Amino acid sequence: MTNDQWAILAILAATVTMFLWGRWRHDMVAAGALLACVLAGLIVPAEAFSGFGHPAVITVACVLVLSRGLQNSGAVDALTRTLLPAKAGRLVSLAALMGLGALLSGFMNNVGAMALLMPVAITLSQRLDLTPGQVLMPLAFGTILGGMTTLIGTPPNLIVSGFRVEAGMGSFSMFDFTPIGLVVALAGVLFVALVGWRLVPARKQSGVEGFESGAYITEVRVQEGSKAEGMSLREIEAELADVDAQIIGIVQQEIRIIAANLGRRVHAGDILMIEAEADSLTDVLSILGLKLEESVESEESASTDAPKTKDAKRGADQQASGDAETAEESEDETDTPTESGDVVLMELAVLPSSSLSRRSASDILLRTRYGINLLALSREGNRSMKRLRSIAIQSGDLLLMQGPPESIAEFAADNACVPLAQREFRIPDKRKIWEASLIMLFAISGAAFGLLPAAISFAIGVLASMALRTVPPRQVYEAIDGPVIVLLGALIPVAGAMEATGTADIIARFMIENMAQGHAIVGLVLILVVTMFLSDLMNNAATAAVMCPIAIGTASTLGVNPDSFLMAVAIGASCAFLTPIGHQNNTLILGPGGFRFGDYWKLGVPLELIVVAVSVPMLLIVWPL
Repeated sequence: MTNDQWAILAILAATVTMFLWGRWRHDMVAAGALLACVLAGLIVPAEAFSGFGHPAVITVACVLVLSRGLQNSGAVDALTRTLLPAKAGRLVSLAALMGLGALLSGFMNNVGAMALLMPVAITLSQRLDLTPGQVLMPLAFGTILGGMTTLIGTPPNLIVSGFRVEAGMGSFSMFDFTPIGLVVALAGVLFVALVGWRLVPARKQSGVEGFESGAYITEVRVQEGSKAEGMSLREIEAELADVDAQIIGIVQQEIRIIAANLGRRVHAGDILMIEAEADSLTDVLSILGLKLEESVESEESASTDAPKTKDAKRGADQQASGDAETAEESEDETDTPTESGDVVLMELAVLPSSSLSRRSASDILLRTRYGINLLALSREGNRSMKRLRSIAIQSGDLLLMQGPPESIAEFAADNACVPLAQREFRIPDKRKIWEASLIMLFAISGAAFGLLPAAISFAIGVLASMALRTVPPRQVYEAIDGPVIVLLGALIPVAGAMEATGTADIIARFMIENMAQGHAIVGLVLILVVTMFLSDLMNNAATAAVMCPIAIGTASTLGVNPDSFLMAVAIGASCAFLTPIGHQNNTLILGPGGFRFGDYWKLGVPLELIVVAVSVPMLLIVWPL
């Protein structure tokens, strides 16, 4: 072995050790490995940071942004309710999610399938009372397994087929991979859904998003054509039972009714007063097709005049002064400034010294002065039966505000309020749902059908998302997980050095020549295992390129069918379950799942053993030696 080969092995061993130790962040370790390779002369300094321009890095970043667009628009909630069983247990839900991911991965880019379902998995984890990582890892592995079922499912399959052509045996057809790939994928999905998910570490990310703030009282408008229109209050409460929300009042034709008869029918234009946890508000809106009252009034003020009788009645209820009423009418007729800017939802706590004490939202003239909306109010231990805009605010109340972050910050500073957290709260919008979904569909289609490289296709999708504001420009960089991008960008040149120095080729040949010793089946198993091992450390396409010549040469030496060995390479290159760098889908879940580098092997090892146990007999049956 050359000095360069010994050097790359030493750096690789030290890197993996540091990853498993977990003392330093994975991006720091990856950057250290990259710089060590540069100092050792294994990577030219001018190419040290070339990995950050690699299509894989760009694809991962863009996928994270497009996933945020699906979350923001409410498309995730609609997809979850449509495609996944609503009340199924963990076994059925995980199997359905993984099965869907595997099916999509067979006909589109693995990363695209993962991008589409990643937000769904996060939503599902909340319903199943699991951490996001306990659903994200099974999904990632399911999409990886599904990719091996067709020729276009994953790049290694195309590379293996190309080597077959170069060897003069012709190309593999679209579904030559299906008999083995389908059986392996089914076995893997069933194992993970039944047992494997329990092996995933229950990592919880630190932050303020999950704190408890009590139930909010908010108002929602029944839209024409929505599911709630024509239902009785009893039927609506039954629909909301699973999201822990209840109706505490209804406003019909400007008449407020408290403790209404449950048999009362709801009509378009009615306003429901609902008490629900902050995290349940999105589900309340999605399930019944409702809209927050303040959002409806903001939209209407831009196109129609508010009915004069409504303004008069509201002014009487609030006992507002003539000036306040005039100002409020002016407010209702003025476009809300938040419509053109980035909008967030922020929780504010009212301090004892606040000037808001004993004043209502109407008194404060939120829209006129600040361009923000009060969407909900939480007062622990007390419940007010007044309209939301008429409730007198007290110290200690929690206010859920909607508007530009600068405007909310200004309001908080002016009125002695303390910002608690910016909520990941989504207000479903059918127009945005269609826009976000179509952007993702076109981005995936461009990559899946070879119209554009994956990185270019997804980058165009990000630009469209920014233009149509399914992902506001402010959120684009927030959606990109920086440490994950550094990890991937730093290790791509390191993997290239491993390939360029011939180290990967030496490892493979040593194991086969010294362990197979003329036994065809042993050689087949070794080809599969070595390919899986290398795929966990290198790019899977690079692994397939390294192993295909070795597989063909080994089959020739042993005098057996080379197709068996090429298929073993295809399977092994697709089964990277031990590290976050083995496959882009593993990298995608590293941040959202709160994982450490060493968390993957706990589920990955038994899954790879199952892949070997199932695929070797299938190889001998479908592609006999």
